[in-house]
Amino acid sequence: MDFHEYNRMLFERIHDEQRWENQPAKDWTIEDLNIDELRNTIAEAVRVGRLTEPESRKPEDLLLGLGLLDNDGIMFRAARVLFGKTERLNSKLPQCLLRLARFRGTNRSEFLDNRQYIGNTFVLLSHAERFLHETLPIPSRFNSDQFQRIDEPLYPPLATREAIANALCHRDYSLGGSSIGLAIYEDCLEVTSAGGLHFGITPDDLFDRHESKPWNPLIARTFYLRGIIEEWGRGKQKMAEIALKAGLPRPEIEDLNDCVTVRFRHGQIARNRKRGYDQIKRQKAILELLAQKEEGLSLREIHAKLPMKSTIRQVKRTLTVLRKGGMARSSGFGIAAHWILEHTGINN
Repeated sequence: MDFHEYNRMLFERIHDEQRWENQPAKDWTIEDLNIDELRNTIAEAVRVGRLTEPESRKPEDLLLGLGLLDNDGIMFRAARVLFGKTERLNSKLPQCLLRLARFRGTNRSEFLDNRQYIGNTFVLLSHAERFLHETLPIPSRFNSDQFQRIDEPLYPPLATREAIANALCHRDYSLGGSSIGLAIYEDCLEVTSAGGLHFGITPDDLFDRHESKPWNPLIARTFYLRGIIEEWGRGKQKMAEIALKAGLPRPEIEDLNDCVTVRFRHGQIARNRKRGYDQIKRQKAILELLAQKEEGLSLREIHAKLPMKSTIRQVKRTLTVLRKGGMARSSGFGIAAHWILEHTGINN
């Protein structure tokens, strides 16, 4: 056994009693915490039935009930991560950092968007979900027996939320300058957290039933009580179930260079279309236009009504893709041809 492996095993052995999150938060007081977020956490825990209504709403008593304060009134570091005010974390705990990026293509050669935020876990979770909502395209589809368009996010929000929440709960906060990252490429979405897997757990183990050994049990317990993570030890299994139900491949997990990465890839619809955000948006816009005109629209009418700048060739190519995907068809020939939603039942 080499020196590093010995140190790792020794550190994991004493982890139950001595770890970063349960050490005293020196020079921190109740005033450095977001008390509204603390009380909101308790309210949510009561609402979802994971806590009974506390007798006192004093911040000290709430922290004590969450195990974030000891009987001598000493606050633990986990309280800073969970409820710290942004201005205090910015100067004292810069590793409470979230990096958000969207890239052109399938590698990191060109940024389309690049943001960074420092904050407590709940602030960062909110920023990450807002970024996904603002950035990800929402492909549309139509069932054969329904006229109403169905909009479905490219990646299921419950699965991506689980991945981000797990990254916030289980990352290694002792690494100065570390962070969690959320990166969107044209072919996948990645959530990366600082710190590797511990206790001999491998990426494949995470998709099977395994004993729950959270690296930050105080932080993870607070997330559980608030209803953000459902069951300890089932986070990755839950992600896989949601992804497969949505038609996506099972998420991939990598443990490499002291970082854990969870990777989601596109579902079948996205893989069958030309990749790119503009193409997906154009498909959605054309389907919306066709849904408004039961008798269909000509190529030139579609081109004139599209909200985004497109060439006739781009519109024609997109219509061809939609026809191959069984979502639209043409009626007639030449310049008189009209494009119609496949499900409308209009005969040629």
